[in-house]
Amino acid sequence: MQYSVVVPLLNEREQLPELIVQLKELKAFSSCEIILVDGGSTDGSVEIANAEGLQVISSPCGRATQMNTGANFACGNWLLFLHADTRLPHGALNAIASAIAQGAEWGRFNIRIDGGNFWFPLISTMINWRSRLSGIATGDQAIFVRRTLFERLGGFARQPLMEDVELSRQLLKIARPHCLQQKVTTSGRRWQKFGVLRTVLLMWRLRFDYWRGVPVESLARRYE
Repeated sequence: MQYSVVVPLLNEREQLPELIVQLKELKAFSSCEIILVDGGSTDGSVEIANAEGLQVISSPCGRATQMNTGANFACGNWLLFLHADTRLPHGALNAIASAIAQGAEWGRFNIRIDGGNFWFPLISTMINWRSRLSGIATGDQAIFVRRTLFERLGGFARQPLMEDVELSRQLLKIARPHCLQQKVTTSGRRWQKFGVLRTVLLMWRLRFDYWRGVPVESLARRYE
């Protein structure tokens, strides 16, 4: 098995129809396995996924915990972590294969935020450039990593927020990410629900506070 796609789930019934279509396309590759990791959904997400023939395993709730559980269960040489509200571009596995051929140890995609807000293209561009310059990837960018490297680092840090930032920090000590130009499409629902400016400012402040050492549990409460 070359690729294992790990998707954490928690009450994602609304996202499942589009997600299932994409996962079934990926599943058609003989070298790719799909692992959905449920953290205790109560909206029928597990039943819907099972009915579509997708593999679902259970885990204690928490994105980092769920993704680590999926990684431990996986058989692939490469792990691709996909959020339930993010869609991969066409040919995503081929793009990753090309990156591997160029010597990549880990990487991520560029991002496009889905939604009608006129700020989203600018925000997406800023996220992509920030990631390229800093070497820090977010979970929305569909992080992929060599399995042996992921295991050597101990997986995602067991924390309620910024697990993607912390993993990127550790990976940067070994290699810079391969930044794929192909774009994943992620939902703009959080920006739309809480307001674009408010959400952007909150995320900037949370990242700054995390960098200066504020306890992640405090940041998680503010995020929620």
